[in-house]
Amino acid sequence: MLGVQAALAQPAGVLLDPGQKSVRMVRTAAPPAIDGVLDEAVWAGAALVDDLHQVTPIEYAEPYEKSEIYLLYDDDALYIGAYLYDTDPDQITARNLRQNESVGQDDRFYVTLDPFNDRRSGYFFGLNPNGVRADGLYQNVTEFYGAWDSIFYAAAGRFEEGWIAEMAIPFKSLSFDPSTDTWGLNFSRGIVRKNENLAWVSRNRQYNPSVSGLAIGFEGLEQGVGLDVVPSVSATRTRVFATGASDSDLEPSLDLVYKITPQLNGSLTFNTDFSATEVDDRQVNLTRFGLFFPEKRDFFLREADIFEFGGLGASRQSQIPGLNPLRQNGRPFFSRRIGLSSTGQIVDLEYGAKVSGRIGRFELGALSIRQDEFGAVNADTLSVVRAKMNVLDESSVGIIATDGNPNANPDNSVAGFDFLYRNTRLPGGRALEAQAWMQESATEGVVGDDGAAGFALQLPSAAGVRGGVEVKEFEENFNPALGFINRIGVRDSTASVGYMHRPSDRYLQSILVNLTAQRIEEIDGGLQTEVLWFQPVELTNRTGDSMMIGYRKETEVLALPFQISSGIFVPPGEYQWDDWGMQLSTGNHRKVAGNVRYVRYNDGEFFGGDRSDKYAAVTWRPSPRFRTSLAYELSEIRLAQGAFETRLVQGGVDVIFSSTLSWVNLIQYDNVSETMGINMRLHWIPEAGREMYFVVNHALQDFDRDNSFESLTSDLTAKLNYTFRF
Repeated sequence: MLGVQAALAQPAGVLLDPGQKSVRMVRTAAPPAIDGVLDEAVWAGAALVDDLHQVTPIEYAEPYEKSEIYLLYDDDALYIGAYLYDTDPDQITARNLRQNESVGQDDRFYVTLDPFNDRRSGYFFGLNPNGVRADGLYQNVTEFYGAWDSIFYAAAGRFEEGWIAEMAIPFKSLSFDPSTDTWGLNFSRGIVRKNENLAWVSRNRQYNPSVSGLAIGFEGLEQGVGLDVVPSVSATRTRVFATGASDSDLEPSLDLVYKITPQLNGSLTFNTDFSATEVDDRQVNLTRFGLFFPEKRDFFLREADIFEFGGLGASRQSQIPGLNPLRQNGRPFFSRRIGLSSTGQIVDLEYGAKVSGRIGRFELGALSIRQDEFGAVNADTLSVVRAKMNVLDESSVGIIATDGNPNANPDNSVAGFDFLYRNTRLPGGRALEAQAWMQESATEGVVGDDGAAGFALQLPSAAGVRGGVEVKEFEENFNPALGFINRIGVRDSTASVGYMHRPSDRYLQSILVNLTAQRIEEIDGGLQTEVLWFQPVELTNRTGDSMMIGYRKETEVLALPFQISSGIFVPPGEYQWDDWGMQLSTGNHRKVAGNVRYVRYNDGEFFGGDRSDKYAAVTWRPSPRFRTSLAYELSEIRLAQGAFETRLVQGGVDVIFSSTLSWVNLIQYDNVSETMGINMRLHWIPEAGREMYFVVNHALQDFDRDNSFESLTSDLTAKLNYTFRF
């Protein structure tokens, strides 16, 4: 479109090693306006990348749609403009108009940046055709924190042959090494109605910081003073209906973020307020073990990748339904433990400090928070220190130490060591990952049996044979009080093997067959859980619809009675059952999208009784300005000790007035607690870094379990925060 010249960009259709693709950056004297129209003269001298290729359905094939990406930079920011052609522009998918929400169901364009060019970490920034921004922080090269938010500017527009993406990414929003002129760089594009993904560089259908090209020629980058001052104030009114008591509170808070160097950030928080954080998705627990809820609070998500340890929680671990919390088991540090009681109640945080970033080949993170007293738990200072050193081409070795006990008074600390080996450049585009880690806790009044260790070997693959093995052991007294633990005194062994077939030029995009076995046994002897999970087929078509059939054979051994429902106890013993299930899902890009799942346990086997699970969800998006959704989950269980049902209902109605103003409503109910929660959020984002919330939470409970609900508590919060950058 612009008639610009490419600067070291490779010709289309040529398959090269990722390290060979590069583009020389062009400095601009005047920044372009970010308005979704590439009509400024400065774009005529930009560097051009126009050789994206298919990643799916057929890797390295010529794309059906053309993309032209233009690159500029100045002292303050990286500027990206793109013409994203579409042979049928009326079919461009753009259903999301709400900022801070996933654009994965829409057509989208992303840039991935690895400012240290170390192939171990990075950021991504993107948008959809409505100009809704999306960003994230890689916690490792294959997974990321999508809840991480930064300040960048983006706009989208349309032209006769497609849509336009335009972005400005301030260098103040990034950590980088000013001594190098070369960054890792990649681009990707999604066209959802075809389930087609494009990238500039890919390997084994992956594109991430470890698989990227190069941006060469950065110089003279500025971060100003490097100081973000983020004052906020919240006004809250709460009411307890049973007593009639009400209370009003006005709380100021302050966050300071200072770039000690372009690579190293320091943060301070005072009177931290999380009242505007999104509520958790409700879960019903039918197991003996704790559930896992992810972190959503901005302060803890900043550079959270540095604090990750041992690959614990990574998706390469067991995906067996019902055992997903075991992926997180043994994490030495989990920030959600801070500022929340064991029952999920907010605990005041007085102040905190964090230093995180990179110095040469080292990644460093240190966090300390003063948590106020609550209930019988004393106030405490909670701290974690993490350090990693990059070794070899893509590997690292690290240590971690925590101190503090957020939910009890006995002193607690943890020390750990981990090693990651990664090689994504094996012959044939294959990859190999291996991890080993050790931890030891120290809890006041507890002596011995307080260690944990693990080892994993993984052959990840987006096509062909895949597989892995993992062994983790947690001694009886291991207690990471600042982490996450839901099973101790056990050895957890997992092995999986699968095969992904990707047909060429057919309706089906992928066919997956997978087998996973997991065995959890007491260290002192005796089985606790054993599961065989077999997926004979999982089909995905070119429009994102999928079907999965699964079979599970499980053994559970109870040493003690297990209360599975109120007044219903399963006696000790060994129980075996098998079940089969099917899941059907439509592509999320559709106006009406849905997901249906059914699982049937063989008669008389589930803890000596019967069980069936049903789940259905539907979302209707008639326009980008309105969305409604409904999900219903039902488990019917009949045991010799009694019969019961668990029901979980979630309903949402969202009105999106513009890309800066939205009104989101969520209702959740479960019959286990017999409570209903209503959450309403009016959210205004006039520009990145400046936000206003109006949040209402209302809880109701059916005290008599007669389907007559009475108000329990309510709170109303208005919050304003404003980022000043220097």
